[in-house]
Amino acid sequence: MIVIPAVDLQGGRCVRLIEGRPETATVFGDDPVAMACRWAAAGARRLHVVDLDGAFAGAPRHEAVIRAMIAAAPAVPVAVGGGLRDLPTIAATLGTGARWAVLGTGAALDEGDLLEAACRRWPGRILVGIDAVDGRVAIRGWTEILPLSAAELAARAAGAGAAAVIYTDIRRDGTGRGPNVDATAQLAAASAVPVIASGGIAGVSDLVRLAAIPNVVGAIVGRALYTGALDLQAAMAAVPA
Repeated sequence: MIVIPAVDLQGGRCVRLIEGRPETATVFGDDPVAMACRWAAAGARRLHVVDLDGAFAGAPRHEAVIRAMIAAAPAVPVAVGGGLRDLPTIAATLGTGARWAVLGTGAALDEGDLLEAACRRWPGRILVGIDAVDGRVAIRGWTEILPLSAAELAARAAGAGAAAVIYTDIRRDGTGRGPNVDATAQLAAASAVPVIASGGIAGVSDLVRLAAIPNVVGAIVGRALYTGALDLQAAMAAVPA
């Protein structure tokens, strides 16, 4: 299982939110390029970058910064999400040098064929974010809970040709309370594509539990790395890829 540092961008800075609420932002760095280099130097095999301003505005706001981050750490593949809601925007994001584009839950559920079209155009490079509360999918800044299960969205993602899904338990995200291992395991067992776990990871023991789940291929870690509660090299040693 790959341990994936998260770099969330807001106002040109590196921040972490609690349960996705913008008013809870804690700034952990003013230089995203330096942050990308920091994780690359520590041995990161992958980065997960989210344009939070883009996610809230509906269109990316940090394209130049992300391009600079990728150029500064070219050996580390990067997944980028936040505000990707049409094919030209996805193309521009992948044009920054990103290996993968992450379609948010709302975009993946678009009544058009955005997910299917993106997967056809960029096979192996489209990931789908599945944000959930009590197993139900949430959209619109995590404020609206749909009568749709995470497993049902994962099935749609698999059918469209997505490379993987990123499962986030909203109530755990940014809290350090530990991941929802049971819900992650249920989704991983039902999913026909690999699952990347996200939300609440606080220490090595959390990663070990996630790594034991079949079909969970990665874990995105944010706040615990930034506060020093979790050391990236120790984490990677505990759950080797």
